[in-house]
Amino acid sequence: MTLKAQTHALSVSDLNRQARSLLESSFMMIQVQGEISNFVRPSSGHWYFTLKDDRAQVRCALFRNRSQFLKYRPRDGDQVMVRAKVSLYEGRGEFQLICDYMEESGVGQLQQAFEALKQRLAAEGLFDQASKQPLPAHPRHLGVITSPTGAAIHDILSVLKRRFPSLPVTLYPSAVQGAEAAPAIVRALQQAQRHDQCDVIILGRGGGSLEDLWPFNEESVARAIHACSIPVVSAVGHETDISISDFVADLRAPTPSAAAELLTPDQRELQLRLDQARRRLQARLGQQLQQHQERLIALQRRLRHPGERLRERAQRLDELELRLRKAALRLLSDKRNRLERQQARLVQIRPERQLAQLRQHLAALRQQLERQMAYQLHDKRLRSAALAGQLNAVSPLATLERGYAIVQDSRGQVIDDASLLEIDDLIETRLARGRVHSRVTATLMSDENA
Repeated sequence: MTLKAQTHALSVSDLNRQARSLLESSFMMIQVQGEISNFVRPSSGHWYFTLKDDRAQVRCALFRNRSQFLKYRPRDGDQVMVRAKVSLYEGRGEFQLICDYMEESGVGQLQQAFEALKQRLAAEGLFDQASKQPLPAHPRHLGVITSPTGAAIHDILSVLKRRFPSLPVTLYPSAVQGAEAAPAIVRALQQAQRHDQCDVIILGRGGGSLEDLWPFNEESVARAIHACSIPVVSAVGHETDISISDFVADLRAPTPSAAAELLTPDQRELQLRLDQARRRLQARLGQQLQQHQERLIALQRRLRHPGERLRERAQRLDELELRLRKAALRLLSDKRNRLERQQARLVQIRPERQLAQLRQHLAALRQQLERQMAYQLHDKRLRSAALAGQLNAVSPLATLERGYAIVQDSRGQVIDDASLLEIDDLIETRLARGRVHSRVTATLMSDENA
């Protein structure tokens, strides 16, 4: 049977174009996971690769306008997840995926685990600024926890060699990638604390994918950093990489090199400051030395030789001795003259003649005293007799001598009124010579005018 040409037959181009349109309209944006193979990146910047699993494969393309924004750089054998739309490459009739995003397989789950652990540790206070230790201004001994074969230790040592080569460095080797990395980092931190040599530690490694950096997001590492008694600087990955260790550490550095820069002073700057301080010190010492020299010269001018001072003292002593001798002779002469004058006066006075004169004066005073006493005694007697006469004139006793009497009751009261007495009252009558006791037998009141 012979086939005849039909007017409605499709060209290959039309077929591929319709197949492409059908595929693109039938599928929404999808996510596909698989292993990369045959990865090609030409100079145009587009990425071409095959995504496969153990039973099938599909061609993929990720164009430059999308690939330039991705941090991840894929390699053959990587497990990745792509976001893509289904299409067909019309030129070869090949089924393919046009990708607009790619990440390592499992990054989504790791990111969720990262955020969950971050929130839990933040709630416990492991990220609080108050719990962070201050870094030493000038470290005396630097500890580094990283891989001994990685780029991080070489970068750190290069910075130290340039900035401060005299700083001692102790490397605590540790795996920084893989399942054994987190326990190794914890052991290294504990070992550094036991050694007690370092006053600051750099914990870090070079850049990598999220899976490569995952040991620094482990909870055990975060708690070991928080419990470390030595300040820890986290320097993990590149500047844009963030890990849990960065939040827990006492300081985060963008890179291991930046950590070394932050912790060490610039040797040239220190040398410059030291030179400036030396020049200021020398200038200050020069000024002080000049001031001391000027003062020494002034003191030397004031200072005199001891021999000269001794000669002056000796001369002064001789002058004082001469003055003392003259003063003593003058005093002795004055005393001698005074003694002679006193002796002359004593001779003139003659005490026995003066004594005789005093005796005569005493006898005269005695006679005068006796006369005066006799005169005063006679005068006193005369005055006493006159006073006695006057007293006798007014004395009751004189009245009694004239025949009058004084009557008193039993209480000694003078009775001058008969009405004051009663019958049988005892009375005493005082006479000029003697007393009479009587008893009242009768009272008689008389008229005063009779």
